[in-house]
Amino acid sequence: MEKVKIEEIQSTAKKQRIATHTHIKGLGLEVPTGIPIPLAAGFVGQLEAREAAGLVVDMIKQKKMAGKALLLAGPPGTGKTALALGISQELGSKVPFCPMVGSEVYSSEVKKTEVLMENFRRAIGLRIKETKDVYEGEVTELSPEETESLTGGYGKSISHVIIGLKTVKGTKQLKLDPTIYDALIKEKVAVGDVIYIEANSGAVKRVGRSDAFATEFDLEAEEYVPLPKGEVHKKKEIVQDVTLQDLDAANAQPQGGQDILSLMGQMMKPRKTEITDKLRQEINKRTNNIGTDMPSPHGVPIDLLDRLVIIRTQIYNPSEMIQIIAIRAQVEELTVDEECLVLLGDIGQRTSLRHAVQLLSPASIVAKMNGRDSICKADIEEVTSLYLDAKSSAKLLHEQQEKYIS
Repeated sequence: MEKVKIEEIQSTAKKQRIATHTHIKGLGLEVPTGIPIPLAAGFVGQLEAREAAGLVVDMIKQKKMAGKALLLAGPPGTGKTALALGISQELGSKVPFCPMVGSEVYSSEVKKTEVLMENFRRAIGLRIKETKDVYEGEVTELSPEETESLTGGYGKSISHVIIGLKTVKGTKQLKLDPTIYDALIKEKVAVGDVIYIEANSGAVKRVGRSDAFATEFDLEAEEYVPLPKGEVHKKKEIVQDVTLQDLDAANAQPQGGQDILSLMGQMMKPRKTEITDKLRQEINKRTNNIGTDMPSPHGVPIDLLDRLVIIRTQIYNPSEMIQIIAIRAQVEELTVDEECLVLLGDIGQRTSLRHAVQLLSPASIVAKMNGRDSICKADIEEVTSLYLDAKSSAKLLHEQQEKYIS
């Protein structure tokens, strides 16, 4: 008897890209005391800095940080960026977090002052509320109606689309313009999804999958939402979180309606447009003068340090370094034995924590090439001989400077 062939289908869900600070989930503080937990939320040590950062988070939430700024000071590899990300995680996704590196400022295309101003305005968030006339509900029917192409030839075009929407209170069948069908396709709307359509502009927003389908098998992670209450046709308060830079970009070359959904549609278009000072001033006026106290990128005030809240970070001790490296190995789904962790901790002490962490990935590849799933001491020693750390590189350049073009 011939054996039946059965193969498992791997999930098509995308794996999250692992970045340098993916393991940071917050500041790791006790609630409500704000006392730092030694090992929590991806953090190891830096207890005083984390406690101070927690107080800054409280001041921001209570709107007591106006006119102040935070400076994180400490040696390289002591968790300054991690602290900034921890603060961002504590404040939530609605508060803009705008990381940038020096290479962004030194661009051949855009002036330095323009890059700085864009980032300043990208870091200032606004919550805009509008009451809109919308059609909202679970999609029960989605039928595009075709007609002969108006341009001739053998192709067909969409003349209109019939869509059925259902709420707790009732159902409606709508006949929509073909341009709205394009928006439905872009939002990947399907039967069973909960959506709303803005009556004036035709803008479409997919809210999620109806929770009536929560038990169905789905390879992709879905956000399930309840069936909307009330009538299909209703007045709905739409809340949108944007930044000043979003509004600048949307108004630089406005197309379509001026309501918030139309503006947000324009923000999604990856087109570089010139944003003038006059436009920014106009945006500031429209947003009730938010941003009129924007810092000038043309100079630094002499009393800058007096305006800063300064948090100092300390160099990690050997055991803390080993714990951090172990966390990174776990995040990157690597198996590392205790001997390797001790060796990497020693390398981190002699060079830097960053260099020790960066050896994990090449060491895992060397281990696999040697037929092992677990990283051993020999793998670490091999990659250590292949890659220079920053201190060794600087020392080599200094010793052999006569061989290089000055």
